[in-house]
Amino acid sequence: MKISLAALRAPMAALGVAALGVFAAGGIAQAAGGNSATITYTASPPNHFAFAAAPAGAFPTPSQCVTAFGLACYTPQEIRTAYNVPSSLTGAGQTIVIIDAYGSPTIRQDLATFDATFGLPKAQLNIMYPDGKATFNPNKATEVGWAEEVSLDVEWSHAIAPGATIDLLIAPTAAGNVLNDVENYAVQNHLGNVMSMSFGAPEAAIAGGGNNLQLQQADQIYRAAAAAGISVFASAGDNGAGNGYSYPNALFPASDPYVTSVGGTDLFMSDSGQYQSETVWNDSDATLCPFGCAYGPFGATGGAPSAVFQAPSYQAGVTGQSMRSTSDVSYNASVYTSVLVYLGFLGPNSGFYFFGGTSEGAPQWAAITALADQAAGHPLGFLNPQLYQIAQNPAAYAADFHDVTVGQNGFGSTGYSAGTGYDLPTGLGSPDVANLINTLAGH
Repeated sequence: MKISLAALRAPMAALGVAALGVFAAGGIAQAAGGNSATITYTASPPNHFAFAAAPAGAFPTPSQCVTAFGLACYTPQEIRTAYNVPSSLTGAGQTIVIIDAYGSPTIRQDLATFDATFGLPKAQLNIMYPDGKATFNPNKATEVGWAEEVSLDVEWSHAIAPGATIDLLIAPTAAGNVLNDVENYAVQNHLGNVMSMSFGAPEAAIAGGGNNLQLQQADQIYRAAAAAGISVFASAGDNGAGNGYSYPNALFPASDPYVTSVGGTDLFMSDSGQYQSETVWNDSDATLCPFGCAYGPFGATGGAPSAVFQAPSYQAGVTGQSMRSTSDVSYNASVYTSVLVYLGFLGPNSGFYFFGGTSEGAPQWAAITALADQAAGHPLGFLNPQLYQIAQNPAAYAADFHDVTVGQNGFGSTGYSAGTGYDLPTGLGSPDVANLINTLAGH
């Protein structure tokens, strides 16, 4: 389908977003002669092989994994305990929309294996192909990387909100116009009240920057989502502040002001799952890379000022930046403090893998928001103004967030340091989910 920019325009002043860079207040003005170059998005969550198949007994504890593999291994129950996810909420009655490309040929079976292994209820998973279904090629690294992303997104959104329906929307390619079509389908049909996108392109890689027509289309879709009461999440990136460039570079769509950008941390917990501490995820920094860093650097969290979008009003007085800054929030993302994901499309190498990346955080923040929508009894919609308002209240902020104050995200480029309150690598911090839900739901 084609996206009509005119049909998607909507004023957003009430949502706390100011005029955006080269764009006009209240909507993008599609400039004559705008750049029509294709944006190519990537999704390659870092991982390391762990178990060839589901173990006969219980998984090792995090400390046993460190001893055996040099990596911690976190199960759904351990992550839920560490981030204080309330068992009284399941996401029942909510739908989480996940956007990916290429797809996975075994996602239904893999999710069933994941659920059976960890004692999770059977999921309601709907798979849709609004622009047609591509034939999966297991010999193409790009398609394998996206299939891994599908597994991570679906399995871990279900781990946090096991009662929510998952609508997995698959684009046949990772081109910007095709993913825009799929996102627009989700928004225009209001498939769910939360949407997760674990992919991105560095702003420096987008020809024309703010004049790129595909970027403008995407921004209009996120504006429409906000106007429709849909919460949208995206990953801040896995290659440090530069996202693969030698200078700080925000990842799009995480840099869009109508999207909640999720940065990454190293999460440390006890074997029973009790939260201990977090640092900025940056494997290239010897003081941050955990457990002896036996495998070298897997990556580091993104987080940098946008070169396209001006600072939205909800960030005024908080970030110290004149441009839109990412991250907004953070979540565990290191492979060294990994979550376990089942991959069933790798033939004899199928099994559970250690996974990390900021693409771990986006679907879990979407699932947390589904729980909050359930608690509130209505969709909370565009979350950024509410999240930054919490940061203005010291007592609420201390209760609702873990303020990550140690580390920096230089990874092949200049980076930014964590500190008290908001910072670029980790945003406002990671969630104390039960407390944050109580605040957002008005309890």
